[in-house]
Amino acid sequence: MRKRNWTLTPWFIIFSVIMFAMAVVSYDYSPVVFYIELGVSVLSLAVVLITSLRFTSYVKSTVKNIVGSIKGINEDYLEKFSCPVAVVGRQGDIVWCNSRFRKAMCGGKGAEGDNIKAYLSGKEIDCLKKGEGCDVAIDGREYTVYCRSTGEGAVCEFIENTYYKQITREYLASKPCVAIAVFDNAEDFSDNSDESFSEAMLDIEVCLQKWAEQYSALYKKIGNNRYMIIFRDADVEKMAADKFPILKTIRGITINNHSASISVGLCRGYNNIKESELNARKALEMALGRGGDQVAVIKKDNTYEFFGGKVAAAEKASKVRMRVIANAISRVVADCDKIFIMGHKFSDLDCVGAAIGLQCIMEKTFKRYSKVVINRETSMAKQLIEYTDEKLDTDIFISPEAALSGLTQKSLLIIVDTHLKRSLESSELYEKCKKVIIIDHHRKAVDYINNALVFCHEPSASSTCEMCSEIISCLDDSPLTYVQADAMLAGITLDTKNFAVKTGVRTFEAAAYLRKRGANTLTVKGMFSDNIETYREKVDIVCKAHVYRGCAISIAPSGDGDIRLASAQAADEMLNLKGVDASFVLFEDNSQINISARSYGNVNVQIIMEKLGGGGHQTMAGAQLKDVTVNEALDTLKKAVDDYYLSLIKVNSNDNKTAQRS
Repeated sequence: MRKRNWTLTPWFIIFSVIMFAMAVVSYDYSPVVFYIELGVSVLSLAVVLITSLRFTSYVKSTVKNIVGSIKGINEDYLEKFSCPVAVVGRQGDIVWCNSRFRKAMCGGKGAEGDNIKAYLSGKEIDCLKKGEGCDVAIDGREYTVYCRSTGEGAVCEFIENTYYKQITREYLASKPCVAIAVFDNAEDFSDNSDESFSEAMLDIEVCLQKWAEQYSALYKKIGNNRYMIIFRDADVEKMAADKFPILKTIRGITINNHSASISVGLCRGYNNIKESELNARKALEMALGRGGDQVAVIKKDNTYEFFGGKVAAAEKASKVRMRVIANAISRVVADCDKIFIMGHKFSDLDCVGAAIGLQCIMEKTFKRYSKVVINRETSMAKQLIEYTDEKLDTDIFISPEAALSGLTQKSLLIIVDTHLKRSLESSELYEKCKKVIIIDHHRKAVDYINNALVFCHEPSASSTCEMCSEIISCLDDSPLTYVQADAMLAGITLDTKNFAVKTGVRTFEAAAYLRKRGANTLTVKGMFSDNIETYREKVDIVCKAHVYRGCAISIAPSGDGDIRLASAQAADEMLNLKGVDASFVLFEDNSQINISARSYGNVNVQIIMEKLGGGGHQTMAGAQLKDVTVNEALDTLKKAVDDYYLSLIKVNSNDNKTAQRS
C-alpha cells in the first residue's frame, strides 16, 4: 500500500468532473468529441469507484484482521486507548490510527498512507517487531514505541515518557565523577630549591581550586602533590568536549625554565563513590604509565579515553625506585629454578641488548639456569646475536619451542621492552609460565599484562637497556663483561637515535656506566652497518617519500634486503629532511601492512599509531594492519594524521576561547 492511494483518488474525481463538463460544452460543436470525452469521464469515475471500494475494503479487512488477532481488542477499543496507536500494513504503511495519534503526531490531520518509519526517527519497523521498544522524539515529546506483530501487519503503541526520560537524564548528568590529580613532575622543581617547589605547588593548587569552583565541584587535597575533585558527569562531558584545557593551564606555570604538568585519573559511570575513587586511581596509574601530562578517563565498561599526552614524559631524577625494583627482582629470582628472558616479536637491539645483560646476572650472580628466548629468523638484531655467539663460550639463546619444552612449575619469565601480550615473541610461553616480571619503557597501553609479580615501567626512560643498566648496577654486577656492556649500549644508541632524542641525565649516566664496564663505541657502531641490498632499499624508500602535513610518508617496495630493518632505518633517516616533524614507512610483511613511525618529539607518533591499533612511545611507534591493501593502509594513516592535527587545533581553539573569557 502506498501513500498515493490516499492522495490520487481526489485528483481522479476532479479529472472526471472536468471531462464531463468539457463533454457537455462540446456537444453542440462535435458529437464525436462529446462521446469520447463522456466515455473518458465515465471510465475515470468507474476506475475511481472500483479502486476506492477495493482500497476501503482492504483497509477495513486489514484493521479487522489485525485487531481481531489480538484477543479481546477491537477497533473501538483502540480508539479509546489512552496513548497514540497506529495500525500498519505489511509494508509499514499506516492504514488506521486513533484520534490521539492524529493529535499528538500529525497536528490533528490524518496519517493514513504515511509510512510508520516517519514516526520512528528513521528506524525500521522490523526492529520493533522483535519485541524491543524504540525511543523516539516528536514535537518536543518523547515516546517509547512498542510494536505487536500480526499476520496482516502490526499495531504500534506510542507510550509517552517525556518526564521520566528527563528525570533519567538529569540523574545521569548529576552522577558523581571522581578525579584524582597529581603533580607529576614535582621533582623538577624540588631539585632546584624549596622555594621553586613551594611556588609551583601553590600555583597548581590555585589552578585546581579555580577548576573545581568553575563547575561547583568538591575539591580536597588528599596527600603530597595529590588532589581529589568530584565533578558532575555533565560537567565532565563538557570538559571532554573541550579536551580538558586545565592541562594547558597547568603547563603555563613556568619557574626557572621548568613547566609544571599534572596527570589526572577520572572515573565515569559509577553510582558508588568508593568504586569511582578506586577506578580513578586506576586511571591515574594509566595516565602516569603513558608519560603523564594527560587525563585518563575510565568508563564503567572498563574502556579508556585519553586527553593530552602531547609532550615528552618528564625524566625522573631519583633512582630510588630502581633500587626497590632490584630488591623485588632478587626476591622473586630466589624462589625459581629456571629463568627465561623474552622480548617482543621482531626483536630489536634494545630488546635483545636488555635480555643479554639480564641473562648474565641471572646466570652468574644468582646461579640460575638462564636463557634468552628469541626467534633468530625474524629478529632485527641479527648482528648483535652473531656478535654475542662469537664472543661468549656458551649459547645463551633458545627458541620459543625449546623454552616451552624446558618449562617447569617454578620457572620465571622476564619480559623486556614490551608489556603487551599481543606483542610477545611467544604468547604461549607467557600463558604457561606462572611467574612473570616485566621491564619496559613504552607508554602504557590499555591492554597491558596485569599479572606480573614485578612491573617495572618507566616511560621517561630512553630505553629498556637504560633501565636494565640501572637495575644491574643495584645488584652484584661483577660478572658483567664488555659483551653485555656492548649489547646494552647498542640498545640505548638505537632508541635514542645516537643520543639525539629522549636523552636525559640518566641516559648518559647509564652510557657512562656501560663504558666503564667495557663497552666499545666502535663495536656498537658496527652493529648498525647494513649489507648493500638493505642499504639500497633504505635509500629507495627515502627517495620515494612525500610530505603530508609535515609528515614524511613512504611505501617500501619489495627487494632483496631486510625490508623490516630497511623501513625502520628509512623512517629514522627521513627525520633529517627539512620541514619534517614525523615519518611513516609502510611495508608489507607476513601478509599484513606494517607501519614504522618516528619523530623527534614535536609529533606524538604513539597517539597516531594507537588509532591504528598499534602503540609505542612518543618518538618511536608502529602498527600492523590486516586484510587491507597498501593504498587502503595509506588512506587510513592519513586520516589518523588528520585527526591528530585536528585535535591539536581544537585544543588550541578552546584554549583561546578560555583566555578570551578570562
